[in-house]
Amino acid sequence: MTSIVSLSKAIARGFVRDRTAVFFTVLFPLMFLLLFGGIFKDQTAPKSEVIQVGAVSLLDDMPADAKTGLSDILELTRADDRAAALEQVRKGDVDAMVEQSGGTIVLHYSAADQVTAGTVNGLFSSLVNAGNLAAAGVTAPAFTLQGQQVEDESLGTIQYVTPGLLGWAIATGATFGAAMTLVTWRHKKLLRRLRLAPINVGSVLAARVGVSIVIALVQMAIFLGVAVLPYFGLVLSDSWWMSIPLVLVGTLAFLSIGLLAGSFAKTPEAANVIANLVVLPMAFLSGAFFPLDNAPGWLQAVGNALPLKHLVDGMQAVMVRGESPGAVLPQLGILAAFAVVTSAIAALLFRWDDV
Repeated sequence: MTSIVSLSKAIARGFVRDRTAVFFTVLFPLMFLLLFGGIFKDQTAPKSEVIQVGAVSLLDDMPADAKTGLSDILELTRADDRAAALEQVRKGDVDAMVEQSGGTIVLHYSAADQVTAGTVNGLFSSLVNAGNLAAAGVTAPAFTLQGQQVEDESLGTIQYVTPGLLGWAIATGATFGAAMTLVTWRHKKLLRRLRLAPINVGSVLAARVGVSIVIALVQMAIFLGVAVLPYFGLVLSDSWWMSIPLVLVGTLAFLSIGLLAGSFAKTPEAANVIANLVVLPMAFLSGAFFPLDNAPGWLQAVGNALPLKHLVDGMQAVMVRGESPGAVLPQLGILAAFAVVTSAIAALLFRWDDV
């Protein structure tokens, strides 16, 4: 136990004194949280910008209360120059141009932005359908649609940004920490000295694991402490504490990746490159930065095979979606199994000295 404590203190002091490691492990991911949290803090649905050319009875004859409601989602401006209006649509300065020819309402949009085009088309399709029902004398539709989000109304973008960025920060810290420690110690012949000293391999690994877990818990405390500030407004669910075992098992999973990278990397630079090639693409493919719901099926399948995906999904489930603690047991099992398998492979490739 004395050897583990001594090694842990040495590793911790080395981490604290390495300003670059502290920056990229703690401060760099925190900067992303501050950036994304500030950008999306007051995010609202954008209005569709449409130019009306000439008379459009559907819009001109609309009741005053309907026009007021429509103004919440549609910014309508009038213009007489049809060619200039079309040019604005082509350039992307406005979303669409609307005009009427006889009984036909013509909506001009740009195919360059499929999302905006779909939004504007859907909006005017609803308006035309409502106008047709009114013209047919149907004043009270048989059905109405009311949309409600399943989460509490207080939830904001910060609810989903925080677990993703925290997962990425934990993955970065654990992977780089293990890889760089192993390669640096081997490069400086420290592993050879430890091998000759009365210290077993288990003590070395226990010290590295212990320090990494402490760093991960500190990362979690900082992230949650910043995100729950009134400015960002993170609201934690009752089961948020279940994120702690997820962080612990997730740290072990990414430590195993770092040990694997450090097992065959010969220089710190090579270990740095390998860790970057693993963690950075994984962050994008796992939905840590943005959701992959609309990604191709094969890309989602790749993301589901990555440990960061399960870490982020698990933390989102208990941290913000209010799911029960038992809901993340599959993620815990997957992360633990990944850590065991990858650590076993790293042990087979482990080298005390450069060869």
